[in-house]
Amino acid sequence: MGYIKVKWAKSYIGRSKDQRDTIRSLGFRRLNEERVLKNTPEIRGMIKKVIHLVKILEDVR
Repeated sequence: MGYIKVKWAKSYIGRSKDQRDTIRSLGFRRLNEERVLKNTPEIRGMIKKVIHLVKILEDVR
């Protein structure tokens, strides 16, 4: 399965509520925070929804 490292790069001010909720559900609390998440289809779908706000740094094995 593996893991993926994601960074919250842009603010969600002015974005829709579902995008803000998605950022929070990925576990982000502060801007420029990095998280290591499981590389599952559910997580990939959430990342795809807010891809304009986050950066994928690397796939961690």
